Amino acid sequence: MANVAVIGAQWGDEGKGKIVDWLSSRADVVVRFQGGHNAGHTLVIEGVEYKLSLLPSGIVRPGKMSVIGNGVVIDPVHLLTEIDLLRSQGASITPETFLVSESAALILPVHQAVDAAREALRGEQKIGTTGRGIGPAYEDKVARRAVRLADLASESALADKLDALVAHHNVWLKAADQPLADAKAIGAELLAMRDQLLAFSGQSWRYLADARAANKRILFEGAQGVMLDIDHGTYPFVTSSNTVAGQAATGAGIGPTDIGFVLGITKAYTTRVGGGPFPTEDFGADGTRMGERGREFGTVTGRKRRCGWFDAVMVRQAGHVAGISGMALTKLDVLDGFDVLKICIGYQVDGNDEILDYFPSDMGAQAACKPVYEEMPGWQDSTFGARSWADLPANAVKYIRRVEELTKMPVTLLSTSPERDDTILVKDPFEG
Repeated sequence: MANVAVIGAQWGDEGKGKIVDWLSSRADVVVRFQGGHNAGHTLVIEGVEYKLSLLPSGIVRPGKMSVIGNGVVIDPVHLLTEIDLLRSQGASITPETFLVSESAALILPVHQAVDAAREALRGEQKIGTTGRGIGPAYEDKVARRAVRLADLASESALADKLDALVAHHNVWLKAADQPLADAKAIGAELLAMRDQLLAFSGQSWRYLADARAANKRILFEGAQGVMLDIDHGTYPFVTSSNTVAGQAATGAGIGPTDIGFVLGITKAYTTRVGGGPFPTEDFGADGTRMGERGREFGTVTGRKRRCGWFDAVMVRQAGHVAGISGMALTKLDVLDGFDVLKICIGYQVDGNDEILDYFPSDMGAQAACKPVYEEMPGWQDSTFGARSWADLPANAVKYIRRVEELTKMPVTLLSTSPERDDTILVKDPFEG
């Protein structure tokens, strides 16, 4: 029996919610290991719709343990608000079912102020952040001035940390002609929430060590996608954390050999939110059709997603750097009815004859990448709701097989609708 890490293999928004929900129903423990409340997905369980941004998906399932690891940055106000909302919908969230690493860094109001101000000043070079303070919180963590959950236990230590942190950010806020942050006010707000927050605080690494010893199934739930990874993504248009599967070890407090099977969630086409390069983006009728049929709007922000053709080069690269064992291919039904489908098999840069079989790191080269397409015939019959290979049109199967060949990754799961049971299982990830 293997543990499973679920990550996005593109730029996020690949449909992880449904797949994670399907897997969490079979897991004993569900762990968030990076990101913050900028990630979002919707779960529908027995007719009840749950919208999650920070909490692990196991939180709404009875009998599951949910863990937020040390690699996550936590907005305490949002955490408690999300807990209250889910409780109002019937979820049981107690210290016996939910644990937050005492080492996790906190997102504070000053981080949100800095995030919004910076993004406004970027003008046309906006990163496309959610404005929720994720990046500045990670900056403070790396700079060793972060306030961590454990710091709430000591009022004097908390005050000292806040004074130093706020003094740092106020220099920048003053220069940007923005209102200054008040360390005492932030401290008072944190202390008012202290008892509620510390009730869930603990050592995530210790709990997971015990879970592994008890042979429990652990699901590691990633946020965003590999191409938004701070090291391996389309830098600087990336998130502020590592989104690859290896981060599950660092961000949860386990050894890398304990991660197990890595499932890369991959759309049958490509989408992106915010700024940054997108070689296969389609600005015409095909891209519009994908967006409308796929209902491509962000769960957290509501922003319209950019849409385009499947980029096999990028997904193959994501598979290499993230150690993806197999793909969960989602939203195949969105491609129903297209006469011709395109798959990117390489890039040309600045009109050069050389075709790149990788996505370059240089920002200028990234922007200059033009896709080289391979075309395949589409299919007219519906794939919506298919639950076996026999239900799929022949050309749909050919498309899937070509995606496997070009990305060098097998399809482990195939999703054909938002409904969790409309899933074709090729291999059980928990069986390794």
